[in-house]
Amino acid sequence: MNQAIRNVWIAVIVFFVAIMGSLSYIQFFAADELNANPLNKRQLFRDFDLARGAILVDGNPIAESVKTDGQFEYQRVYNEPELYSHLTGFYSLAHGSTHLESYLNDWLTGRGDSQVFNRMMNMISGNSQEGASVQLTIDGQLQQQIYDILPDDVPMTAIVAEVKTGDIKAMVSKPTYDTNELAVHSTSQATANMDAILGRSNLSPYINPAIGHLSAPGSTFKILDVVAALESGDYDLETEIDNPETATPKGTSRPISNFNEGICTQQEKAKLAFIIGQSCNTPFVEIADSVGEDALRDVAERFGFGQQLYIPQRVATSVFPSDMDDAQLALSSIGQFDVKASALQMNMVSMGIANGGVIMKPNLVDEIIAPDLKVLEQPEPEEFSTATTKEVADQVAELMREPLKGGTAAAAQVPGLEIAAKTGTGQTGRVDANGNPTNTVNSWITGFAPADDPEYAVTIVAENIDYETGHTLTSPNMKKILEAVFNK
Repeated sequence: MNQAIRNVWIAVIVFFVAIMGSLSYIQFFAADELNANPLNKRQLFRDFDLARGAILVDGNPIAESVKTDGQFEYQRVYNEPELYSHLTGFYSLAHGSTHLESYLNDWLTGRGDSQVFNRMMNMISGNSQEGASVQLTIDGQLQQQIYDILPDDVPMTAIVAEVKTGDIKAMVSKPTYDTNELAVHSTSQATANMDAILGRSNLSPYINPAIGHLSAPGSTFKILDVVAALESGDYDLETEIDNPETATPKGTSRPISNFNEGICTQQEKAKLAFIIGQSCNTPFVEIADSVGEDALRDVAERFGFGQQLYIPQRVATSVFPSDMDDAQLALSSIGQFDVKASALQMNMVSMGIANGGVIMKPNLVDEIIAPDLKVLEQPEPEEFSTATTKEVADQVAELMREPLKGGTAAAAQVPGLEIAAKTGTGQTGRVDANGNPTNTVNSWITGFAPADDPEYAVTIVAENIDYETGHTLTSPNMKKILEAVFNK
């Protein structure tokens, strides 16, 4: 072979290797980045012609792709959309995707790591790619029962989770919307529908309130104060703590007062059982000063504050502030100042206390199922953290029975069921158009049952409402939800 022919062959081989290398890079390394690029309309349009996998509850599709005679081969359809909109989110030609439709996209489009072989076989055979279906941990009947319990005209969330696995059995928020309105193929219609949805009060289709709304948790945060106090060794269940009607933190003239509609004034010195049962505020001025900011932050972080979490939706990170003065620390100890928590965060607090100090990672996915019904993945329960010792957790669990015994959560009692719970009222600090305080609150309750052998943690929050309305919605609805959970 002469030199000229040899040079041509070398050049051909070099070009071939370069082309194969580029194709391999695009296929296996750059594909996700290119597919996610908002300018890549070709990928977006191509995905709308794929058989996208279903999202399932109890084996039934709550989101599925059905064949259509329209612009694209498939139309995304949501069944019982108002019941599940904050979980599924939407898959829209005009507005992209949100919530589970977004975070599960690789599975739903057949691009998951366990689907590589299927993709290769489809490329060889020329068959179209089919997505996997995702079975959720949600109990459809319980989801519906809680949806029916919550009022339609109040921004409100309720969560039920298994304490020993972290599986979320129900996650309901109102107000809600019809995800089908955003899945239409007409981009102009989808845009008009989105504008109408965004015009509704207390509603954003981009936010799941259970994990995306951060608000002052009020006295539910006292659960963590008590953990810090017991861990310090300076307090136990028999310690009597000053319980004045008002207490003024160091460095300020602004006092903190006890709940003026309760019976805290009956005991000038009180043990933790009475303090937690009646949700007295003033003892926590002393407790916060005694244990200090660092210890409170350490406990809060062990229970999830400041930690990023995916369930697999991204959970907004709850906040415990730093570099506080004494007054700010005292307010933070009662879940005010700049303390912010999601409903899921406070549910994790209850889960940790109920499970002997161990918090299981909250999870919405039960299994991933291939088009041939083969189970591709089945997430195992995973420990999030050991938030405290079993001894401390058991003591706090015992204290959380007190609000049910004639305390602030008495209306949550269910005959024949032992319950542990803590209520909370967080001031919103909002003002009206004239700059006057609205005096609205976030009304909370979080707890678990059965108290002696916990199975489920339940958290309810009603946002930005007046105190009297909130008071009638949290504990009474905790009772109804627990009745539904345990078929009482």
